[in-house]
Amino acid sequence: MPSTTDRPGGSEDPFAVAEALQSVVRDTEALSVSAPPPAEPGEPENRDTVVVDDAVLGRRETVQVPVQRRPPERRGAPLPVAVLFATLWAALLTYLPVAAVLGLARTLEGAGGLAGAARAGAAAWLLGHGVPIGTSIGPLALAPLLLTVLVVSRLNRAGLHVTRAIGARRSGSLGSALLVAVCVAVAYAMVGALTAHLTDGRGTQVSTARAASHFLLLGLLGAGIGALRGSDAVTTLARRVPAALRHGVRTGLVAAFLMIGAGAAVGGLSVALGGGDAAKIISAYHTGVAGQAGITLISVAYAGNAAIWATAYLLGPGFALGAGSVVRLTEFSVGDLPTLPLLAGLPNGPMGAAGTLLLALPVLAGGVAGWGLTQRLRYGRAHAWGPGRGSGADGPEPQWPLLIGAGLLAGPVAGLVTAALAGFSGGPVGAGRLAEIGPAAGPVGLVAALVAAISVIGGAAAARAFGAPRRPASRRPAARK
Repeated sequence: MPSTTDRPGGSEDPFAVAEALQSVVRDTEALSVSAPPPAEPGEPENRDTVVVDDAVLGRRETVQVPVQRRPPERRGAPLPVAVLFATLWAALLTYLPVAAVLGLARTLEGAGGLAGAARAGAAAWLLGHGVPIGTSIGPLALAPLLLTVLVVSRLNRAGLHVTRAIGARRSGSLGSALLVAVCVAVAYAMVGALTAHLTDGRGTQVSTARAASHFLLLGLLGAGIGALRGSDAVTTLARRVPAALRHGVRTGLVAAFLMIGAGAAVGGLSVALGGGDAAKIISAYHTGVAGQAGITLISVAYAGNAAIWATAYLLGPGFALGAGSVVRLTEFSVGDLPTLPLLAGLPNGPMGAAGTLLLALPVLAGGVAGWGLTQRLRYGRAHAWGPGRGSGADGPEPQWPLLIGAGLLAGPVAGLVTAALAGFSGGPVGAGRLAEIGPAAGPVGLVAALVAAISVIGGAAAARAFGAPRRPASRRPAARK
């Protein structure tokens, strides 16, 4: 910017501008005192020229602005302290609700006692981690998945907090993320081993080594996700892998969770339609209000398992509710079942030709994931469904090899995720006929992989061929009046 009288040196400093204006006004007033009188009418005007140069500007007073003090830099907490605090806090936030609910139920039923409630809550908490509990009727290993989801979410927060505490937030360091995940997982495994040791005893048998291994795996999963997000190492990791693999993994995860969402919607609708039977089942329990509330809470805790089972039902392999039983679209064979409200949503028998339309839901879920893949490649992740300023709406269309390669990779990813969830959603309930509950992980994962690969490629190709690119709102031509 050129230098002027009111902006010396082109400065944008407001203090310098104000001082320059003040000096110009002061020097102008001083010169106007000795100025000659105005000329008579008809005579040429005789005015002196006032020159403001650097010498005039140099006579102004200098104003010194005090330097603003910088806040002292925060030092991160030591890694052991941050890990211990975050891990214990995550454990307490998931254990206390379980212990409180069981303690309230035991108190209302006349079987109160703080020690008994704490021990029962610890056993249920261990079961939520997938740790088998030995009982008088046999092993109990059917984990309530909603409690498991809560555990993973709190461990996610623990990994995020530890990453922030040690000063590794948004550092992009994979080493820091891995260090945080391992430290939190080891600490959580120690908590699990201690809880199993205290719970093991008369009436409940728990393996300390089994508990430690389950807690370690969940700790690595939850804290690893939080540490990768907190340190922004996900971006660093994504830059090191090929584009087809990166988009294939993301699309496979989206397809798997959309399939599970379809299963949850169908399962929830079935339970809602059988709401009358569910109410009769709850009222049939003569255990008082506390007992009926406990049965309802058990059904809610296993709603995640029911969503996985419904997904297996939609995919075709189905699931089992006891030894020798099978629940599929084309086959229905079950024996005597426990009277739980959640089971009121079971079909009455094999579905007819109209029921086969349900098989289209996983295909539609994969197609939506494939459509999102093409849109994301067109406009970027932030503008996948609505291109705006800064999107790639004017860029080249996604290449066919990238779409097909990502779609083919999305199939195995969706299959692995679905198989893992199907395997974790089942388990024995005693040593009797209910020793086999849940879907078979292998067939469910294989069918999910095939359905996801085909439907994702179909959805991506449809969006590429028939979905015309959209311009951002700021670049659309104005409508003619």
